[in-house]
Amino acid sequence: MPENITIESSTLNTTVKESSLKIFLRFLRFGFLAWGGPVAQIAMIKRELVEEEKWISKERFNRALAVYQVLPGPEAHEMCVYFGMIAGGRWGGFLAGLGFMLPGFIFMLLLTWFYIAFGIKSPLILAVFTGFQAAVIALIVAAVHRIGKHAVTNYKLGVIAAVSAVSYFVGVHFLLILPLAGAAYIFWMRKQVIVPALLGVAILVYAGFLFSPELFQSSVKQIAGTTASGFHQGSPWQIFLSGLKGGLLTFGGAYTVIPFMQQDAVINQHWMTNEQFLDGFALSGILPAPLIIFSTFIGYFGGGWLGAVIITFAIFLPSFAFTLVGFNVMERIISNTALHNFLDGVTAGVIGIIAITALQLFRTTINDRFLLAIFAVSLVVIYKYKTKFTVIYVILGSGILSLLWFLLSQ
Repeated sequence: MPENITIESSTLNTTVKESSLKIFLRFLRFGFLAWGGPVAQIAMIKRELVEEEKWISKERFNRALAVYQVLPGPEAHEMCVYFGMIAGGRWGGFLAGLGFMLPGFIFMLLLTWFYIAFGIKSPLILAVFTGFQAAVIALIVAAVHRIGKHAVTNYKLGVIAAVSAVSYFVGVHFLLILPLAGAAYIFWMRKQVIVPALLGVAILVYAGFLFSPELFQSSVKQIAGTTASGFHQGSPWQIFLSGLKGGLLTFGGAYTVIPFMQQDAVINQHWMTNEQFLDGFALSGILPAPLIIFSTFIGYFGGGWLGAVIITFAIFLPSFAFTLVGFNVMERIISNTALHNFLDGVTAGVIGIIAITALQLFRTTINDRFLLAIFAVSLVVIYKYKTKFTVIYVILGSGILSLLWFLLSQ
């Protein structure tokens, strides 16, 4: 029997009840229809469960969504867990989250197997993926602008994003940058300007300071030099930690986890090349799933089928936990002003880091005029046509153009 829970008046008070099977099948259907990214996915959930079936009021839906937008993790998946808890307690929340992510996971697992078994060996398929890579760079650049526009709401956050970007570029580890970015914004909002200033200077000095040619070169080589050494598989523990870290640092959508997953998979662990990393992200963009499902592709490279399962479990674990442990607790925590400011500062730091990652990926991927043209056209289409299928059209269209160019060049 499902556990019936009541999420208190600050959130909702509902008598909605469904069987475990019905919850799973409902959200499995949502998973098969999850095209177009988080905005389209959330709109689909809201239309059926709020507007048509009236599980909760629109006001309470907006409040729940606001909490998940502050927390790391894919908001659409977190909302599914939230609604599953309404209908069937914590077990219902688990089944709802599982159902929503399962189609994308299976599709990505099969595509990854096909990519490794056949795609790497075929010049035609490689030509298609070369176009995919240019399109993905355009998607990342557009995401940096879109997320930054919503998250960097004042000049203080802009300064923190800029300092974080420079710090990451010259070699400071993101695990140092992000907590300092959050702390800096807390003190700055308290009008203690000297503290964030000292923190900013400290991390730059720690890196060896700004315009050192050696640092500049090593930073570029760190990203570009990904094919020099042989690749190897990671241990289950390494793969789990990589996924968990990604799940805890997904502020503002899947695009923000790119630098952290790329650092683990490409730079530190040598599971894949940059090109393969971008191919995985491209595949996630054409599937009905949260974009963060590209982690399955990375896990497969790191540890085969088992690695794919482990990293997918780990990256979705925070998304499950934040709701299953207790929405009320998370809502009270998020309402704390200091913590809210800390998370805002962390988000600004993430934006700076992903901006540098996008620049470095651009430098190493867009290496001829044709790919530059694909990148430019993709960027124009992304900004001009804002439909739920734009990402799919951009990725597939770029792959077709690249294939035609390859055939004409033979």
